[in-house]
Amino acid sequence: MDYTEFREAGHRMVDFIADYLQQVQEKPLFPDVEPAFLHALFDEPLPSGPRPLHEIQTLLEEKLLPYCTHVNHRGYMGLITPSPNPAGILGDLLASALNQNLGAYSIGPSAVAMERRVIRWLNDLIGYDAHAGGNLSSGGMTANFIGLKLARDHVSGDRAQHEGLQGRYAVYVSEERHVSLDKSVDAVGIGRDNLRVLPADEHYRLRIEALEAALEADRRQGIRPLCIIGLAGTTNLGAVDDLKALAAIAAREQCWLHVDAAYGGGMLLSQQHPGVLEGLHLADSVTIDPHKWFYAPLDAGAILVKDHDRLTASFGMQHAYLTDQSGQKNERYQFYVHGFEQSRRFRSLKVWMSFQHYGAAQIGEWVDRNVALAAHLHQLAVQDPEFESATEPVMSAVCIRYTGADLDEEQRAQLHHEVAARIEREGQFWFASTAMKGKTWFRINPVNIYTDTDTIIALFETLQRYCREWVMR
Repeated sequence: MDYTEFREAGHRMVDFIADYLQQVQEKPLFPDVEPAFLHALFDEPLPSGPRPLHEIQTLLEEKLLPYCTHVNHRGYMGLITPSPNPAGILGDLLASALNQNLGAYSIGPSAVAMERRVIRWLNDLIGYDAHAGGNLSSGGMTANFIGLKLARDHVSGDRAQHEGLQGRYAVYVSEERHVSLDKSVDAVGIGRDNLRVLPADEHYRLRIEALEAALEADRRQGIRPLCIIGLAGTTNLGAVDDLKALAAIAAREQCWLHVDAAYGGGMLLSQQHPGVLEGLHLADSVTIDPHKWFYAPLDAGAILVKDHDRLTASFGMQHAYLTDQSGQKNERYQFYVHGFEQSRRFRSLKVWMSFQHYGAAQIGEWVDRNVALAAHLHQLAVQDPEFESATEPVMSAVCIRYTGADLDEEQRAQLHHEVAARIEREGQFWFASTAMKGKTWFRINPVNIYTDTDTIIALFETLQRYCREWVMR
């Protein structure tokens, strides 16, 4: 290893990243490039010989950087992948250098201690007591999978781990759910046909009367409730189900309550909107993604569990070659015994560094600023007779649509998709479109430490102009 070359390349890379963060607002947010061009750009055989690191960085600057989506750009308000905070970026760099494998204590003692502390911080934010536990994961997809496995094992008395799921069970969730929940009921053997997708109300929250009706209908057919899933920050609108009501029903039905707060968990840091996630502490398990609204770099999701022992009961398999023989077994926490992953990346370092550098108050201010930006966009849409907003946002996600002109719903959907595509090509803003209750919407979600009020105003003015131009074409 040439450490001189490594040091020089490292300095150059950090300088490049700093310059990139400073200058990213001047770049097109999304590359106007065809997939075939990118395929050809990287269509090369496996390199057989060495190449200097400075040459590789030049290649990256030519082939990778010009065609990235720049989530650090103030106009990025799309899928919930926030601008990563700089302290977290450095944390990820160090984590890669140390390469601690947190699956086993012996491959990262201090890293295990740090990860357990970060999990404790997250449990404290929820309101869980000292009996709680959890794992950091790749994201909400894996966290929701683990939550559903915990539910399956608990309700089956842990027999499902050995026998498979015996009998007929169902899982209940709002139509505004994330697709990870459909995949999870499949993966843990419950089956997608047994996921009861229930209607949401005018504020896009689960209708409690619909849940009660579904439970009663299943009861008559001998189908038992395995899990009720509450949503605490839906992907489309940041809507929050009535978590206290769901907890009462889950307790009555003797089933598991899992809450998906992958996005909405950031509201636990809000100083201006306390109580938005009221009742979250009543859940048996909660998904929160620090790589969403805590602004940590990917990947850092989390599954938090009210009773740590449920993790051990669901995952406590210890093979002989991993058995600790040091005589300190009871003092060494083995994540592989209490979680799904065997090899575990050191995800907590970037979260720990983020909290240490900025503090919960500063991160909470970023969250509140994002909420205020969504509220401002909602007001702009409400005040324009040719636009409507789905509902007043409770978080930073807002859905608006163009209602001007005499268009049928198919034409209106085409308008929204084509306007969004035009804006994407121009590279000043990036957001998604979505469908709710049979209508197409622009889904705009600032989870970005750089977005400001001027950005929101400019975006809305662009939408006004392009929608009217589409109608007049």
